Amino acid sequence: MKLISYLKDEHEQLAALHNGNVYDMDTLHPDLPTSINMFLQYWDEYLELAQASLKAVQEGRLMPGNVIPVEQVQLLAPVPMPPSCRDGYAFRQHVEAARRNRKVDMIAEFDQYPIFYFTNHHSIQGPGDVRCMPDHFEKLDFELEVAIVICKHGRNIRAEEADEYIGGLMIMNDMSARRLQMEEMLLNLGPAKGKDFSTVIGPWLVTLDELQEYIVPAKENHVGLNWNLNMKCWVNGKQVSAGNVADMDWTFAEIIERASYGVDLYPGDVIGSGTVGTGCFLELNGTGKLNDPNYPEQWLKEGDVVEMEIDGLGRLSNTMVREEDDFSILAKKKI
Repeated sequence: MKLISYLKDEHEQLAALHNGNVYDMDTLHPDLPTSINMFLQYWDEYLELAQASLKAVQEGRLMPGNVIPVEQVQLLAPVPMPPSCRDGYAFRQHVEAARRNRKVDMIAEFDQYPIFYFTNHHSIQGPGDVRCMPDHFEKLDFELEVAIVICKHGRNIRAEEADEYIGGLMIMNDMSARRLQMEEMLLNLGPAKGKDFSTVIGPWLVTLDELQEYIVPAKENHVGLNWNLNMKCWVNGKQVSAGNVADMDWTFAEIIERASYGVDLYPGDVIGSGTVGTGCFLELNGTGKLNDPNYPEQWLKEGDVVEMEIDGLGRLSNTMVREEDDFSILAKKKI
């Protein structure tokens, strides 16, 4: 099932997407909730009821009202207000390339345990405009990722059982202001202001039953589900990135195990994979300059359109928009 959240009468509305049409949950069945946060609280029961109701629509046994083509609704993030958002570091190819481009050795700890950072869950957004301050345009970057949503409460979850806590997959674009990020991380903290202005997820959440045909084994000595899903990114119509979810070295199950150690995970928590190989301008620029010192750097500019596509998960589009405020924190540095 594909779950979407969209703006209806200035409020969030949960719906199912089928054959390009939007079916409000509460029109599929009166017992179904109108928000994804409530749906996630009783995931197993609501998902079964929603799937049965949608099947009745497909078979002509149910004719719900208010059926709208998806192009006519304003999509929100599938989970508009997650309790938290973590982002991982699961693709070895990306980490290796970034280290190589800086002419430093691959960090050995990558193969010992999965890591993640917390980003600003209040800056989660869906398709549409990404509002940027002047400092964000100082080396503005995208990051092509896949993300999961936690669908039930857990603590100290073992990797062997962790896939049961995954509600579904969706595309993630971890927007990055590289100058802010690099400057503040010189102090061995962050990323903070370099990342906290926008994290894009969507366009919809795809439940795991729709992705069974794509399942492939995890990499050697790893545990958990993995999926053979091609990942691509375009900037202004030109393809710049290509990878595959199956290239993840650390699985979401293993990231969940570490994230839940001594900590409660809650329905609605979002966890990203980290950047796929070739999945950002920072990596692409570094590789380009390594091969050619005269390689022209690329960064996102005002008006640029970033489109991401992952097999089975849809296509996510965002436009970079400048806020009407010339305030700069970079200009306030003391030295």
